Amino acid sequence: MSALPTAQTQKSPTESYLHVLHALILRDMRTRFGASIWGYGVVVLWPCVHVFMLIAIYTFQKLAAPLGDSRPLFFATGAVPVLVFQYISREVMKSVIMNRPLTYYPQVKLFDLIFSRILVEIVTGFLALLVISSVLIVLGTNPIPADPLTAVCGYVAAIILGVGIGTINVAIIGFFPGWLIGYALFCIILYISSGVMFLPSYMPDKIYYWMKFNPAMQLAEWVRSAYYPYAGLHIDYMYVIMFGLTSAAIGLLLVKHVVSKIQS
Repeated sequence: MSALPTAQTQKSPTESYLHVLHALILRDMRTRFGASIWGYGVVVLWPCVHVFMLIAIYTFQKLAAPLGDSRPLFFATGAVPVLVFQYISREVMKSVIMNRPLTYYPQVKLFDLIFSRILVEIVTGFLALLVISSVLIVLGTNPIPADPLTAVCGYVAAIILGVGIGTINVAIIGFFPGWLIGYALFCIILYISSGVMFLPSYMPDKIYYWMKFNPAMQLAEWVRSAYYPYAGLHIDYMYVIMFGLTSAAIGLLLVKHVVSKIQS
């Protein structure tokens, strides 16, 4: 029996890369979440619990929402995009630390670890958004924004910013491994100052001017502007997008030309 043609026995470079990426995603999910789907469910529900704890605290204290009539909607629209950004930026950094030994295989590159974790976190964030929207419906709150396109663009911007800062974090921990703890502390400060629990535009003009340099704060206002178009929120869309893309470009250049060489 004649041998099969080489084209049929060997995979193309694209097929090989997709196979490696698929294997990395499966390994990532199994090592982090366990073989059971319930382990992954816990990770999806964790940011949801974060949002609803915030809503519960303000509800029990009978504090009015700074904007609109619904406390759950106000806090969810601010917290979700900021959490999407923070989770992606943190988990991308952790992916390199946890899976660094895999780069000893010639088929696996440092970028593959980053890209596979980005895909997992995007899916996780989307599922968390669905859960939060479902719970809002149960609570009698309509989660559909007045301007759906603006809301979708806001969430996409959160992903871009998360990827950008995540790649910068990968470059930083290549030189300073202790940055993993430092960034966790930094995220707390960033979260508090991002306007999740208040409306930044109500702050004095001098303070609000400096707060707008925080791209995470502009993410929260971006998504909120889709739900409260009458609030007159002014967002520098290009600043947020360019901040994320520039961070990603700088981070990937450092990872490729500096970090990968000093750690090889």
